[in-house]
Amino acid sequence: MTFLRYAIYFLPPASEAWARFGAAWLGWDVETGQELAHPEGTGLDVAALTATPRKYGLHATMKPPFRLAAGQDPEALHRACAALAARRPAVVLAGLEITRLGRFLALRPVGELSALNALAAACVTELDPFRAPATPQELERRRAARLSPAQDAHLERWGYPYVLDQFRFHITLTGRLDEDALAQAQALLQDRLGPLLPVPFTLADLALVGEAAYGRFHLIHRYALSL
Repeated sequence: MTFLRYAIYFLPPASEAWARFGAAWLGWDVETGQELAHPEGTGLDVAALTATPRKYGLHATMKPPFRLAAGQDPEALHRACAALAARRPAVVLAGLEITRLGRFLALRPVGELSALNALAAACVTELDPFRAPATPQELERRRAARLSPAQDAHLERWGYPYVLDQFRFHITLTGRLDEDALAQAQALLQDRLGPLLPVPFTLADLALVGEAAYGRFHLIHRYALSL
């Protein structure tokens, strides 16, 4: 399959119940490249709640989506990802919690985040030679969000505003919702997903993913972090 863009994700282990629920909740399995039926009996329009994040699947972004730079190729990117993962240890945190980030719901890590943030920073900086520069249109679209000076500087340098000191690891669960929908979705997720969340939470590998021409992201390869 030919991909328009690539990204580095954390993808939850497909063997774990919380990952299976989360993939079904969003309706897209990045690992298998298949649409999934949403959970039944929720009383909510899950398809509408999750329409925005569905194409990305259940994930946390470690290096945001990018087009390959001129002169680079997927095989070289693969080798670089493998080398990066081999130099980095797995990250173990206390757990995950369901929380609000502005007007959407996400899973956020609990515990000391310095090792996790350092891993994300390495993904952004060490793999940056593979990233094509952002186009003027992409820059303009990002700046419409009223970026801070630090975020704008990151956008210029790294092609994305929310990296390095502006990075917040999160696994998106919904699109932007109004207060009532947020409250209903949070209550349901706390009831169904909350008991499944891992304690501790271990980030044991990185995933190279690609965006297909029709917009959905697919797993290309997982790279085990050194233990």
